[in-house]
Amino acid sequence: MDARRYRMVVTSGLDYVSTGAQVDDRLRAWLRDPPKGYDIDAFAEGRNEIARGVTLDHDSATGTVGAYGRWRLRETAPDGTWQTTLVIRQAEKRPTWVQLDVEHLPDDPDAQPVAAKTPRLAGSLLDVLQARDGLADVTRMPQVVEAEDVDSVIDELCDDERRLPIIMATAPNGADFDAWLDGTLDPLVRPLAGLAILYVLAPGADSRFNRHMEYHRVFGGGIRTFLPGVDPAWAVDGQRHRVMSHRVVTENPARARRLLAQLPQSLATRDPLPPDLDAVPVLRTRTKESTGTSELERLGDENDALFEILEEAGREQRVRADEIRDLKRELQRAKQDESTLIAEYDEQYRELHETRAQLVLVQKRLLALGAGEAAYAPDDTDPVVPDSFAEILERVDAMPRVHFTGSRKITLELDEQAYGSSWVRMAWDVLLALGDYAETSAEGTGFRDFKQWCEDAPDGRHVVSPRKVVRDESKTVKANTVWRKERTFPVPKRVDSAGRLFMGAHVRIGSGNTVAPRLHFHDGVHAGHGILIGYSGPHLTNTLT
Repeated sequence: MDARRYRMVVTSGLDYVSTGAQVDDRLRAWLRDPPKGYDIDAFAEGRNEIARGVTLDHDSATGTVGAYGRWRLRETAPDGTWQTTLVIRQAEKRPTWVQLDVEHLPDDPDAQPVAAKTPRLAGSLLDVLQARDGLADVTRMPQVVEAEDVDSVIDELCDDERRLPIIMATAPNGADFDAWLDGTLDPLVRPLAGLAILYVLAPGADSRFNRHMEYHRVFGGGIRTFLPGVDPAWAVDGQRHRVMSHRVVTENPARARRLLAQLPQSLATRDPLPPDLDAVPVLRTRTKESTGTSELERLGDENDALFEILEEAGREQRVRADEIRDLKRELQRAKQDESTLIAEYDEQYRELHETRAQLVLVQKRLLALGAGEAAYAPDDTDPVVPDSFAEILERVDAMPRVHFTGSRKITLELDEQAYGSSWVRMAWDVLLALGDYAETSAEGTGFRDFKQWCEDAPDGRHVVSPRKVVRDESKTVKANTVWRKERTFPVPKRVDSAGRLFMGAHVRIGSGNTVAPRLHFHDGVHAGHGILIGYSGPHLTNTLT
């Protein structure tokens, strides 16, 4: 699901009354100052038309279960309505919650909402509310972490109450820290105000941090996004927290800014609201007062107002229906991924168990023959696994019967979208298996296709789980013109005179993630063309995406 809505959810360090006063002041300034420049003199309870096509609704309540205040701004635009909703909420003696939403409600039922940008109001509120998320301060710009602050930051990383991701940045080696902070990092994270906790490790603090966080290190100008629930002692947990390299930041800052914002934006809109905020009742829009002098004019004004309210409700209902549909698709895809992962886990566990048993048997036999040193010597015959998709692309060029013909740009973006190195390892295993299959087939050994190779390959050759190999796309995908075109990739003219081929055969590189990368290929080994890889990137469109 695309993160089209902006949502900030934080707690205020001020009491409820003080929070309300600050919110009211900042909201008025945001509405009054350019570029909006609205008339806010009539800012009062109920509905106010503060400009042509611009309405502001305000409601509040206080009771035994707490208090809330809410403001909703609706601005008519040529392609729909922009809606900004600001809520403050306190229940019992808990901290005051502050929620800010910005979203687009299109007029056209078939149109997609426009993605909302981070509003200036978000940073303005963060400047005065002493905003927090669990143990951490939520600020507009990155906070510098000195060496003596590292232990406190690690406590925040491990805080069970944390909802927001923590963006942890480091300066490049040898760079002027202040100049890099102002010129590179600040513009990079500006869209993340209210969506993430922003930190940058000062020189000297990075080495201390990495000593304590052995499996979650950040260094050399890299930036890491820490999801909630960090476990510093668990190596596998390190794979959950994405790393953006210094190379990506410097080569294309605009793309790096977009990639860095994707995950926090998605988490903000998809995570459930805290129960206190979720309990705030739905805002019922009130009709504005009639300006007509006669009974007929008054009824006409009321009719126009009611029609406007129905139109607003219809637009909002369509957006919510789109969100529900997207969530159902994600749920369906997650269920499919879950069943696939269970099957793959069972198969991998069985293979691991058999391999360990065979290894112990071989070691015992070598010991009996007096070759104890050889029994436990590490195997250094296989090539070192690449660290990135960029390195994979370099190595493919050296493979005699495997050729990459697709978009390298799309493949390189997987380095920023991966949670860990498992995608890289899997992709490399696939390439080694494709290479062995192509070499063996060129020698005349009869294997019908790559899937059969993975099922029946001789011992000692590279294979992947046959469950990951799909011989062709479904009839539904092949019959859809758009989806078929997505799977048609460049090939040399010697392979096909049109220079493009549909590649339905593919291998699943990853599951359980909205990216779910796939590798599409053309098997030309029997025609002497080798393996042609036309695509390695995020899952292409199908009935579930």
